[in-house]
Amino acid sequence: MRVFYVFILLIFQLNLYSQDTSRVLFIGNSYTYYNNLPQLLTDMAASTGDFVQTASSTPGGYTFQLHSTNATTLQLIQQGNWDFVILQEQSQRPSFPDNDVQVNVFPYASVLDSLIGLHNPCAETVFYNTWGRQNGDANNCAVWPPVCTYQGMDSMLQLRYRYMADANQALLAPVAQAWRYVRSNWPWINLYDADGSHPSLQGSYLASAVFYTVILRKDPRSVTYNGGLPGSLADSLRNLAGSIVYDSLSVWNVGNFDPLAQFNYQVNPSTQEVTFQQSSQNADQYVWYFGNGDSSLVNSPNYTFLQSGNYTVTLIASSCGKSDTVQQQIQISLPTNVNHSETGVFRMYPNPTQGILEFSQEIEGFSMWNHLGQVLLSDNEKTKRKDLSQIEPGIYIIEMRLDSGKLIRDLIKIK
Repeated sequence: MRVFYVFILLIFQLNLYSQDTSRVLFIGNSYTYYNNLPQLLTDMAASTGDFVQTASSTPGGYTFQLHSTNATTLQLIQQGNWDFVILQEQSQRPSFPDNDVQVNVFPYASVLDSLIGLHNPCAETVFYNTWGRQNGDANNCAVWPPVCTYQGMDSMLQLRYRYMADANQALLAPVAQAWRYVRSNWPWINLYDADGSHPSLQGSYLASAVFYTVILRKDPRSVTYNGGLPGSLADSLRNLAGSIVYDSLSVWNVGNFDPLAQFNYQVNPSTQEVTFQQSSQNADQYVWYFGNGDSSLVNSPNYTFLQSGNYTVTLIASSCGKSDTVQQQIQISLPTNVNHSETGVFRMYPNPTQGILEFSQEIEGFSMWNHLGQVLLSDNEKTKRKDLSQIEPGIYIIEMRLDSGKLIRDLIKIK
């Protein structure tokens, strides 16, 4: 039965992307451009057998506001088919006073995130939490004292990036958090370029290890690519990314917006008809298995069991190639005076079938199509059986029209 479930998912999740391939768009400025961070990520992923394809829009000093009207940035977003879009604000902007951030940062973060969602419905936005400058922001210290020191500026950046990630239901790449650990515990490792602002190679390498973990959801401690750094240094930085990010993925919202399958149900005591109500989160496709060979694609179906017994009902909720499964046991006790053949309950059987499909009552129309949406059969014949022996073995969608005008859609497996 497990193989059957997997096969169903492969059919209905047509937008499933390869688990070892990720398309990543970087939107930022020189903090991303320095040391070619996108290429570091690609090479790091390749060392563990994964393929990361990247593109970038990183003009120097660019802000979210500028990106929101930049032709190159907008064209790349509209190109679509991105799995992840990484947003990096200008290095100082998110640490500015509240009024400035509320007007000049947060709204444009939301604009970009909305554009990403519009053109890339399955993409995940990732906010690149950059770090405080080596000695704080000397240019703005006099008018905004919180940024006078590294820790003060860094704390403001962490606070604002966390807000943007949560407010936009996005992932957070905690590069600043990893940098702070290095500065506090390994001060001999210099993460800064000579200007005390941009990243050194080891700084970019650490950022890449963080992105590797957030995007691939894999432990960076398995990476073998050193990026031109001494092996022991690269190993230490990867281990740090592993302990900060991989060991606490949910802290950074990784997986928090995946589908979560949930449902409840009510049984009609007289007919034993079951009303299912799915309450899944972050899902838009549903497959139900009623524990007796029948299934349904309806969001929240009503289903009548024809025999007493205990049934394991399974719901698979999915979206954008990710899925979650939940099961519940349902006990059915049919009253002895209930005859479903007389109550008008519609049944098709057997399912799976070797070719002949029977109906418990006459239908007035029948349609059948495959997972590509190609119509295989369509007619308005009144009948109580269909000969499907000429159809290739597989799983198909069928639709039956009853004399009441009701349409019933379901899955059929042909052996």
